[in-house]
Amino acid sequence: MFNSISTQANKLLHLTKKNSTASKTKIITITSGKGGVGKSTFTANMAYLLARRGYKIAIVDADIGLANMQVLFDIKPRLTLFDYIEGRNTINEIISSTAYNNLDLVAGKSGYQYANLKNSLVLSRVVDEIKGLNKYDIVLIDTGAGLNEYVQEFLSVSNNILALTTTDPSALTDVYALMKMLSIDKDRLLICFNHTKNYKIGETIANSLVNLAKKNRLNHNFVVKYIGNVSTSANITTTSRLRKLFAHEFINDEITKQLHLVIDSLLENIH
Repeated sequence: MFNSISTQANKLLHLTKKNSTASKTKIITITSGKGGVGKSTFTANMAYLLARRGYKIAIVDADIGLANMQVLFDIKPRLTLFDYIEGRNTINEIISSTAYNNLDLVAGKSGYQYANLKNSLVLSRVVDEIKGLNKYDIVLIDTGAGLNEYVQEFLSVSNNILALTTTDPSALTDVYALMKMLSIDKDRLLICFNHTKNYKIGETIANSLVNLAKKNRLNHNFVVKYIGNVSTSANITTTSRLRKLFAHEFINDEITKQLHLVIDSLLENIH
């Protein structure tokens, strides 16, 4: 399935690029495999810190059927990604401003039944049109849990894929499944650990995943790059419940400092 989606999406992007100017925008798809690892909260706070550094950022809430991002940013968007998908509005019209400078959101829609639509590659066009605006430095795509065809399509159109995971065995199993799938068509995967006590623990587990991949003879050219960790903190839970960002409310907290380090490594490794 992923091979088929990847081939179709790449053909579409190749055709659209022929008619568009070069874009400065970098696309980063953030995925997890397993739900419940804190991916949306992580993405929202990382976007905020990138925006504070002066980067122009957009988030695409690509968790089909849910709408976590608008809750985290405490906004009620008039239009969503699915108004574009259904052909009622343009890309520019569905982009919502947030309360933070340099940070916009393309919101999702809770309960949306995307399966009713037949043209899956509309998702690829969403990404390409946002990139074509050439107004953002980075677009973060927050995918849903699992590796369904919609997640796979967003993965297929991005050269920068970041997997967020925890030390939970089922989460690690899902990340390894992601590695196996991506190693067929992609050349690398960035990994970050959430709710993990220190950098070294994440590094050790990441190395174990690499060794397992070698043992099972995955594509030897496929690179897994560990970019850091964020520890567990009650501040994360508290701020999310209050519809606030921990990186904004607790600027000097250890978890915010850890996320800054993750961002430093991310910026060094995206292309």
